[in-house]
Amino acid sequence: QAADVLADLIFHPVLRASDLALERKVILEEISTVDDTPDDLVFELHNAQLWGNHPYGFSILGNRETVTALDQSDLRALHSRAYHPEQIVVAAAGNVEHDALLETLESTGWGDVPRGGLPPLTSPAPIVQAPSAVHFERDTAQTHIVIGSATFAHSDPRRYAMSMIGLLFGGGMSSRLFQRVREELGLAYSVYSFQSFHEDAGMHGVYVGTAPETARAAVDAINAEMESLSSKGLSSDELAAGKSQLKGQITLSLESPTSRMYRAAGVELYEEPYRTLDEVLALVDAIDAETVAAICKTYYSPSQQTLVTLGPKAAS
Repeated sequence: QAADVLADLIFHPVLRASDLALERKVILEEISTVDDTPDDLVFELHNAQLWGNHPYGFSILGNRETVTALDQSDLRALHSRAYHPEQIVVAAAGNVEHDALLETLESTGWGDVPRGGLPPLTSPAPIVQAPSAVHFERDTAQTHIVIGSATFAHSDPRRYAMSMIGLLFGGGMSSRLFQRVREELGLAYSVYSFQSFHEDAGMHGVYVGTAPETARAAVDAINAEMESLSSKGLSSDELAAGKSQLKGQITLSLESPTSRMYRAAGVELYEEPYRTLDEVLALVDAIDAETVAAICKTYYSPSQQTLVTLGPKAAS
């Protein structure tokens, strides 16, 4: 029954004008929510600054102009163009057998849907904008700051090394940023690093929220830590600890069926080979000091970062 209902929703939606009008109001309210949430908005502003007019720089919600302009014909055109079997991945995990799932999909009409006959949807290659520093004035209690730069694609074998470096740099209470910016200097409650990897590019960065009068000090402290990481890399003890931490995080992330389902879908979407947990952990163990040093030098230099601040004028 579930497969039958899902097939109907995915391949034969009604897409009524009245439903679009209602959902448009919901999305416009969601856009307003982001506008009123500076620690979310600053990431969208940073993406726009880093990627320019590429879709990576666009808000996933759209903007008020694009959402208001959408009509029923736009939705029908996109559905007709994109929602076809050759562009859809079905992933399942838990109490399920592969052959039984295929039989269920076939018996509920998934195999009867006409194929699109058109090339897959594609986007232009991303063009990273030159490093810059931009302040967006907003009457907020804190200044919200994102510092970051482009990296490499999801398929790059250095992805695990980059993730490990991010954990050690700003991924928890024992990280360099947490210890320096929060514990030693008392400049922020929230400070952390992040990474994201896409099909053809990636990015990494640091977020910090701080008082407007300490924004410059926070940026200086983060840049100093970036410069140290870029020039000195990680010690052998940090490398060993980072591998252990990343392996533990990966293992824990696969405990739920939902996580395993998303992982299975990602393997297919990124056209990567499926690896067992032991194989993935072996890739982490294989991270070497030379690769880590090269990543730190290439991607953590403060001069290569794009800085976006959002807050009162004093932060500029």
